Amino acid sequence: MFKKHPLQEEFPEFEAKIHDLKTENEHFKKLFEKYDEVDHEIYRVESDAVPASDETANQLRIKRLHLKDEIYKFLKEN
Repeated sequence: MFKKHPLQEEFPEFEAKIHDLKTENEHFKKLFEKYDEVDHEIYRVESDAVPASDETANQLRIKRLHLKDEIYKFLKEN
């Protein structure tokens, strides 16, 4: 079964901080929104709602991973 990967579940130890930064920090808000968009697109591809090649799906997963790394670094430093 395919599922989304919301940041609050990926980083439960930062749940409150994620919430605060989404409302207080414009850069973090943009990162969060981009991550959410990519995660949603991956979900749509994996659940066959949108046709895509394996290469496209893998590129999206890599993009999500890079965003997740950047977000984690931001959470640790702020």
